[in-house]
Amino acid sequence: MPREIVNVQTGQAGNQVGESFWRMLLAEHGLDDDGHFQGDLPEQQLARASVFFTEVEHAGTPVKYIPRSVQIDLEEGVCDRIRAGPLGGLYAPDTYITGTSGAGNNWAKGFYTEGAELTDSILDVIRKQTEPCDALQGFQLIHSLGGGTGAGLGSLLLSKFREEYPDRMLSTYSILPSPKVSETVVEPYNALLSVHQIVENSDLTMCIDNEALYDITQRTLKVKHPSFDDLNTVVAQVMCGVTTSLRFPGQLNGDLRKLAMNLVPFPRLHFLMPSYAPFYDPKAKAFHRWHTRDLTSALFDRANLLVACDPRFGRYLTAATIFRGKVSSAEAEQSVYDLQHRHSDQFVEWIPDNVSVSLCSVPPVGQNQSATCLANSTAVQELFKRNLSQFAAMYKRRAFLHWYIGEGMDSMEFSEAESNTQDLIAEYQQYQEATTEDEALEEEEFAADGEEAE
Repeated sequence: MPREIVNVQTGQAGNQVGESFWRMLLAEHGLDDDGHFQGDLPEQQLARASVFFTEVEHAGTPVKYIPRSVQIDLEEGVCDRIRAGPLGGLYAPDTYITGTSGAGNNWAKGFYTEGAELTDSILDVIRKQTEPCDALQGFQLIHSLGGGTGAGLGSLLLSKFREEYPDRMLSTYSILPSPKVSETVVEPYNALLSVHQIVENSDLTMCIDNEALYDITQRTLKVKHPSFDDLNTVVAQVMCGVTTSLRFPGQLNGDLRKLAMNLVPFPRLHFLMPSYAPFYDPKAKAFHRWHTRDLTSALFDRANLLVACDPRFGRYLTAATIFRGKVSSAEAEQSVYDLQHRHSDQFVEWIPDNVSVSLCSVPPVGQNQSATCLANSTAVQELFKRNLSQFAAMYKRRAFLHWYIGEGMDSMEFSEAESNTQDLIAEYQQYQEATTEDEALEEEEFAADGEEAE
């Protein structure tokens, strides 16, 4: 039985990344731009296509596979471009939901005013998408945290999904503001107000930022002047990697719930750093031969991370690796085991065997092997510290605050978001410094207290 996922893409970044993701999914499942099957291996490519696609059959026409996806934006431009583009005939017409005025990079417009007006119609469309599902696994939300629609309306939708579907998985692909590549001045406000919501409502959050994507495309893929299409393709590769074991039969299966179970040791610490291998210059493809060992070490290399922080400054709480292609399970397990032992100081010792391995025999289109990793590392606090310092500098002077208060926000929400992020950073730091000796001492103290109470 397929475990279906509903894809929700909000704002300009969400819709553009979403478009790249669907283009890659079509290629992997042998479908053309209109959703008709053109592949060679129907038993493999279509067996579990219903995880992301709904089948529609009409007499006399071939089966059409329609994405289980909702495209949302508070202005019409991006959705109009998708409608007019090559994938325009793929999505169901009623799954486009747009406002007219736009959020103007204002989180409060997305969360309280313009976005809130659309929520009922969005939830109706989501209900239509989920009702035919046999076993809905959950939702994946693609959005950026720096703007107004993806951040504000995206956060609002997460809280609504949590209310309406409390037992379903909510995973987000969140594009965070990057230190060097800044789009707008108020990004730190929008990002921290979103993190405040995501901490409570999401089960898994894959953190992505443009600076790391630029680095990968320029340094490794050798694209001199990368466009957003180039960056979005990198994100789409990771998204396809994460959902592989749902979409194709594998030797060691995984799904969103299993991923979360193995990756999230504490409910608030669900911010993951995605990485992918192999990244290489297409011209040099003929000169590379990747072994499982090479793929594994590349996954834990900073150059292959989709987020600009250095894992050497933190420790891995947990990680999940997903290998695709002809990879033997013994080889994958051994290479992960060797890496952990070589860099044992980078993994916390109080979670034994904290790297899980999934295998899927179907490689990505045009490659023999690939690997994806989601790492829960305490180094991710670097992201929050960076945003927090920028947030605090502006909030101290109450800069730009009137735009948010004008939409009905209370300045207390800013203070709450600030202290919630400080708590999150402190939690990561606490578990980074925790050792097994600490636990032994705590147990002794606990036992001593118990004896005194008696």
